[in-house]
Amino acid sequence: MTEPRPLDALPRDRRDLTGPFDVIGDVHGCAGELITLLGELGYHLDRDEHGRAVGATHPAARTAVFVGDLVDRGPDTPGVLRLVMGMVAARTALCVTGNHDDKLVRALDGRNVRIAHGLERSLAQLAEEDAEFRGTVRAFLHALPSHYLLDGGRLVVAHAGLPESLHGSTSGRARSFALYGSPTGDYDEYGFPIRYDWARDYRGAATVAYGHTPVTELTWVNNTLCLDTGAVFGGALSALRYPEMSTLSVPAEQVWSERAGITPTG
Repeated sequence: MTEPRPLDALPRDRRDLTGPFDVIGDVHGCAGELITLLGELGYHLDRDEHGRAVGATHPAARTAVFVGDLVDRGPDTPGVLRLVMGMVAARTALCVTGNHDDKLVRALDGRNVRIAHGLERSLAQLAEEDAEFRGTVRAFLHALPSHYLLDGGRLVVAHAGLPESLHGSTSGRARSFALYGSPTGDYDEYGFPIRYDWARDYRGAATVAYGHTPVTELTWVNNTLCLDTGAVFGGALSALRYPEMSTLSVPAEQVWSERAGITPTG
């Protein structure tokens, strides 16, 4: 079995990479929507002998950047991982870890985690894959950084966002915030945690692209943009083109998982 690398093994400071980038929101196992979005963005898919998407390249040498939460809830977590892992290996994509990715790898490590919120679907789907693939997934997820600094520090990508004071930080606080945000301890009407609205107070020069908390529309808040438009809940899968600062969304193929407060686009 492939041995996992340490957490945050990949360098988070990649200010040397200047793009252009296509930052992609939470995929959550929606392989079909991801393939459609990459096509709309101009990427050409690479497929293996079984016809599975195992990579993608852009004729203009653009790089996809995934905000994390590749897994859980959706219909094809292995398909998403196979494609994204191939892109990262070919250096046509970067990816940060999300809280669902982090929980999945802890489950694959045999640690005691609560099997809920779609994790059961990922584990069942991965059980259909061979041990070599599961080992590769485990190593890949272990190696994902908590966030990226890109383009001279002008672009920051973190799953749940990141205040300016934590940009580039290696601290546990920075990692926790990047994965989960900062819960207030309160809950909304649907029973989901209410998190500190860091974007409302953000005044940093860097653009911060993130996901984690599904929104019904893409809205800029103080140079930050949440790209989780709830694809797995019947919303859309969205991307930010950088440095153009334009956005592109493709509708979900169907409602793959129910969540109160999210209205399907179809």
